[in-house]
Amino acid sequence: MRIIPAIDIIDGKCVRLTKGDYSTKKVYNENPLEVAKEFEANGIEFLHLVDLDGAKSKRIVNYKILEKIASSTSLQIDFGGGLKSDEDLRIALDSGAKQITGGSIAAKNKPVFINWLNKYGGQKIILGADCLNRKIATDGWLESSELNLIDFVKGYEKEGIEYVICTDISKDGMLQGPSTDLYKELIAETNIKLIASGGIAKFQDLIDLKEIGCEGAILGKAIYEGKITLKELRDLC
Repeated sequence: MRIIPAIDIIDGKCVRLTKGDYSTKKVYNENPLEVAKEFEANGIEFLHLVDLDGAKSKRIVNYKILEKIASSTSLQIDFGGGLKSDEDLRIALDSGAKQITGGSIAAKNKPVFINWLNKYGGQKIILGADCLNRKIATDGWLESSELNLIDFVKGYEKEGIEYVICTDISKDGMLQGPSTDLYKELIAETNIKLIASGGIAKFQDLIDLKEIGCEGAILGKAIYEGKITLKELRDLC
């Protein structure tokens, strides 16, 4: 299972939110590159980089930070947040992203997202399926929809999606454990490569996610709050 630390960016700083609420912002480091280099130094190969300013603004904002991390480390970066147009996508790829995560665009502008998928393929384009009460949320989780999670993922699997990042918003940043049962259901109902995100609080959570068949796991606050050490992650990698 891939271990994928997260760096969320607001105002150029490394932050974490609770349940996606911008008012809960906590700054952990003012230099995201410094954080990324520490991950790399401890054997981490992958990074989930989220442009929270972009998610709110509905356009890519923090691409310079993506560019800096991509050019200064060997981390394989998947990038998301605010990607709404072909130009946003081009900027992200040109700035060094290895994969792109599209969530809001997939929910609100299916033709554009399918065009990205057809053009770049399922290895490059990840479906972001962020949900609350099994309903897809969009625009930095500031908006909700009536799209059912399982149906949403199944629909895009038919279109060629291979990778899905699923975040249960009710778990995100709570350090109370991931939505293992929900992930089990997704794995049972589809053939996608599932990357679990949200709620991971201890090392055993990662073992549990690996055992149910997750392809990857994204974690953030557990690292920043010292609940899981980089040494533990290095051993698992």
